[in-house]
Amino acid sequence: MSLMSTVLTVMRKELRDLSRDRRTLALSLLMGPLLYPLLILGMGKLAESRFKTQIDKPLEIPMIGTANAPNLVAFLKAQGLNPVEPPKDLQAAIREQKVDVALRISDEFDARWRDGRPALVEIIKDSTRRDADVPSTRLETALAAYSSQVGALRLMARGIDPQVVRPLDVATQDMASAEAKQGMMLSVLLPMLLTLTSFLGGAYLVMDTTAGERERQSLEPLLATPASRAAIVSGKITAAVVVGLVSLIITLVAFKLSAQVSDTGIGRQLNMGLGSMLQMLLVMMPMLMIGTALLTYLSAAAKSLKEAQAHMTWLVLMPMLPSYALIAYPLKSQMWQYAIPFLSQNQMLLKVIRHEHISVTVWGIYLVANLGLAVLLWLATVHRYRQERLAISG
Repeated sequence: MSLMSTVLTVMRKELRDLSRDRRTLALSLLMGPLLYPLLILGMGKLAESRFKTQIDKPLEIPMIGTANAPNLVAFLKAQGLNPVEPPKDLQAAIREQKVDVALRISDEFDARWRDGRPALVEIIKDSTRRDADVPSTRLETALAAYSSQVGALRLMARGIDPQVVRPLDVATQDMASAEAKQGMMLSVLLPMLLTLTSFLGGAYLVMDTTAGERERQSLEPLLATPASRAAIVSGKITAAVVVGLVSLIITLVAFKLSAQVSDTGIGRQLNMGLGSMLQMLLVMMPMLMIGTALLTYLSAAAKSLKEAQAHMTWLVLMPMLPSYALIAYPLKSQMWQYAIPFLSQNQMLLKVIRHEHISVTVWGIYLVANLGLAVLLWLATVHRYRQERLAISG
């Protein structure tokens, strides 16, 4: 029997065994594709709902010393920021999240105002609470607008053109493309989710066909056949790659379909074209092979399925590290990044999301480096399969 025939035979055998457990097969193929779009769309819907609610509706702002600045209070009311009596313990109310933001107008406000000196107002908030960001920003913006308006009127009253105190007119020209702007949210979430899906897409099949068979003592008959260990390893890895590829395709299609039925801004960002989806598949294929080969190598050393599953604790973190690192410390795109696993996938997906051109050189560095790592992991796995103790469960 030729090497290719052996590989195909082992692959069909593993896929047929997996198909018999329909519940596991459904969870393996559909859990991620259905969960990820719902997760992103749900987050987007909640964020938009909160933003619109806090932006559009009038807010009640506890204010101390409203009698000291009636004109300021009237201006804030016109901006939808209505003054209310503050609680007795304002600081405790903010700490307990009963109050988002408050305003204290100093007792010397009127005197300093009449003297033409800066009058003190104090914004009281908890800067670590993200749910208070919008009310705080609205209050800060309104106070800045009032300060600017009164300052201009004071200059005009003294016969001075207010433009004198504005030496610069600062304009911004945003060079970002419309596609890049639309993909800002996706650039944070999608690379991490797709990398995780491809890296661990065939995890169950890999662990079951190696550590699981070893635990059930069904691996020894397979290793006793005349088939080479390289062919057996390749067949098992190919079967897991097929499962992972199907899961990845379903995930991308689920994103596409959910975008077409969504009415939220983030939902529309998920609407990818066929070209972008094909590019994403090509980007994810090396990661799928790396993840499958690594899992096969680790599972081959495990004596039971439970022992193999213990590796998932740290394996799940690996695809997430580049995304978290780039959030904390963004990097400019450089050639060496496309040779680093996980980081290179993140950078390539960002280019696809932003609809940027990917040169042949970048594709070459990316594919050679990542496929090379997959081959090295495959060779290591073949070496481990050649150890006779692999067939012993105890």
